[in-house]
Amino acid sequence: QVQLVESGGGLVQAGGSLRLSCAASGRTFSNYAMGWFRQAPGKEREFVAAMGWSGGSTYYTDSVKGRFTISRDNAKNTVYLQMNSLKPEDTAVYYCAALYRSQAVRTEGHYKYWGQGTQVTVSS
Repeated sequence: QVQLVESGGGLVQAGGSLRLSCAASGRTFSNYAMGWFRQAPGKEREFVAAMGWSGGSTYYTDSVKGRFTISRDNAKNTVYLQMNSLKPEDTAVYYCAALYRSQAVRTEGHYKYWGQGTQVTVSS
């Protein structure tokens, strides 16, 4: 089992920045590809960003390219999502997810472990 706990969400004005963290425990973190997803009110959960287990591959959804950056610190068992130039449409609950020994993957169904989510609200 892998336990994931997100943090770093909050309320920010449009154009601002937030850094989300996802702390993992339970298994060897470096063996897992990590993904970030989000779910806005009334919408389905959608892919945001992912990083492969070796850290060599990353993948972003088009709407966040150039604004969001995914990174990982295997020594701290943590994956981050740096979010810059935030827009009101980025408002959502953000979830991290883990997938064993994979390259960056955008398909939600491939991820086995999920965190509880952290709320990000961007005001206009």
